[in-house]
Amino acid sequence: MTAEKQGSGMLKKIIIALVIIIVVLLGFTGFNYYLKYFGPNVTDKQEYLYIHTGATFGDVFKTIQDEGTVKDTASFGWAARNMNYITRVKPGKYRLHEGMGNRKLINMLASGTQEPVRVEFHGLRLKEQFAGFISKKIEPDSMAIIRLLDSASFVSKYGFTTDNVYTVIMPDSYQMYWNTSPEKFFKRMYDHYQAFWTPERKQLAAAINLTPQEVSVLASIVDAEALHDDEMPAVAGLYLNRLKKGMKLEADPTVIFALNDFTIKRVLTRYLSYNSPYNTYLHTGLPPGPIMMPSVNAVKAVLNYQKSDYIYMCAKADFSGYHAFATNVADHLVNAHKFQQALNERNIRR
Repeated sequence: MTAEKQGSGMLKKIIIALVIIIVVLLGFTGFNYYLKYFGPNVTDKQEYLYIHTGATFGDVFKTIQDEGTVKDTASFGWAARNMNYITRVKPGKYRLHEGMGNRKLINMLASGTQEPVRVEFHGLRLKEQFAGFISKKIEPDSMAIIRLLDSASFVSKYGFTTDNVYTVIMPDSYQMYWNTSPEKFFKRMYDHYQAFWTPERKQLAAAINLTPQEVSVLASIVDAEALHDDEMPAVAGLYLNRLKKGMKLEADPTVIFALNDFTIKRVLTRYLSYNSPYNTYLHTGLPPGPIMMPSVNAVKAVLNYQKSDYIYMCAKADFSGYHAFATNVADHLVNAHKFQQALNERNIRR
């Protein structure tokens, strides 16, 4: 074999070797590229990733690093920069799935594809309790929600005062995003409130000379008084009779609310003189705001009240939760005496 042929053979071997090396390198690079983008990286350490409003990519990266969201934070950071996520951070609550790749995770975060939050509530007595409950469901803290509800300039835009604004909150099940602002949350409540107050219901309210807000205020008293929903229309009818006659409502739950002591089981005579605009033993008419979040059934009970001549009621002595109704003082005093005796027998003194 000539030297020329030997050289040619050697060159071919070198070229083949180089080609193989290049193919291997390209394959390795491609596989590495694939792993960084598509390989499983999300761990099973958390179900959701929370990104707060105003968070930067640095904040997100630190959260992911601290919470062990991904196995390889370096590859996540590399993919995030290459996908330009660092300028597309969006707040929200994001559901994670074990084994998600960086590309799928980053696409979800960059597009803001978060999972809605279901918020369901009823029977929360005070605005403060409500704000505390909601702050556990969405991003704003309870103080941010309270500040908004206590802002006269804000709530007046929607036709409310800081006293009656709680009537806009109607018990139901709502869907919203975790990063909903206090203002957007209020608007969500207001839209639901507006949908409830149809022209027909507004006409029913006008027929009893009450505004929708006043209906809800009265409904809050009815709800606090009536243990059973089927008695609510009768209780509502009694209070409406007292309002028409110009009588004080004399509703025990308003005294308990004014005293801010919800452990009271027996409203004593000395409590009745407590000075508060919510004490309906002192003041004629409705209190300035609701004494609790009324149920929808209570609101409907006021609008569809039971017509009667009742102007007095007292809890029944059998502790069934129902009331003994009366049209006159004499019958009422008999009912009240029976209930007071029952309280004494059970040693309920306050």
